[in-house]
Amino acid sequence: MGRLHDLFDQQGQSPWLDNLRRGWMSNGELQAWLDKGVRGLTSNPSIFAKAMIDTDDYDAELETLVKAGTSVEDAYWELVVGDIRQALGFLMPVHEASNGEDGYVSVEVSPTLAHDEAATIEAARELDDRIEAPNLYIKVPATAEGVPAIQTLISEARSINVTLIFSLNRYADVMEAYIAGLEACDRDDLSTISSVASFFISRVDVEVDSRLNEIGTPEALELRGKAAVAQGQLAYAAFLETFSGDRWDALAAKGARLQRPLWASTSTKDPSYPDTLYVDTLIGPNTVNTLPDKTLLAFDDHGTVDRTVDADLDGARDVVARLSALGIDLEEVADKLEAEGVASFAKAFEDVLETLGGRAGEFAS
Repeated sequence: MGRLHDLFDQQGQSPWLDNLRRGWMSNGELQAWLDKGVRGLTSNPSIFAKAMIDTDDYDAELETLVKAGTSVEDAYWELVVGDIRQALGFLMPVHEASNGEDGYVSVEVSPTLAHDEAATIEAARELDDRIEAPNLYIKVPATAEGVPAIQTLISEARSINVTLIFSLNRYADVMEAYIAGLEACDRDDLSTISSVASFFISRVDVEVDSRLNEIGTPEALELRGKAAVAQGQLAYAAFLETFSGDRWDALAAKGARLQRPLWASTSTKDPSYPDTLYVDTLIGPNTVNTLPDKTLLAFDDHGTVDRTVDADLDGARDVVARLSALGIDLEEVADKLEAEGVASFAKAFEDVLETLGGRAGEFAS
């Protein structure tokens, strides 16, 4: 069947595709991924920006919208919602066959709202109500303002993909927001509410490795490529601890689902590292790994299917302790990466609006 099927069947990890192209839904590419074992799909503003800027797949619909008097930003969302709705249809059989565990498609609220709790809640409600599908995730960034928004949205029985998590402390806040949201939800059956917590991996190594290279000692250089995996493995340990005990058992009795850790940003940025590094080292039950197509192909070709995410937690703790001893504060690293992540998505959003605006001007003339 292939390694992607084995990943789920043998180890309980769901491989998702971190990409979306309109053309893939008409030319059979998306269905081929599902046949290979992909069980969900994630998108973000950068993915849509690349799709809309690099292809002409959207021009005909954009022209129709512009000539009907639609603003450029409204046209962007119309295009996005159209793609998401179509993708939801492709993933629905997976959703139904998995009893609601997988088969989700994620769409992110505007990244310009990342530091506005009230506006994030309003935008998430609008997107969720507009698309209205049982296998839809609304993506909300785990900023300080986003976390209380997530709790509110969960309490309203909305399914949320919490994105841009870079630190263990913020991850603890996210899990608490999910559990508190479920506790505040006025429903006897909580089984229709789902959530994943997207913990970002490779960007941590990019930043930490840069600092280790600056330190330059043998001990520092020996730690390159280890921070991200160690932190992810400790996040999994925190997940197991949080979703156990009396408080969680009371929610599980009402059908509550685990908020699975989702490993994001799992393509290697350093070409000297194995191309499946951030898949092979983070495999375990009740987890998701969302992968760009190139990394999915690499794993399906030569990845290792084995439970690794909690195989050496003492080793993971040792890596973090050694980094701290060298003066590398992973919480400070996370703050920097969060700011950069929000800015990157906001820039992609602005870039695609500028590109669509230019094309709209051509259509209008």
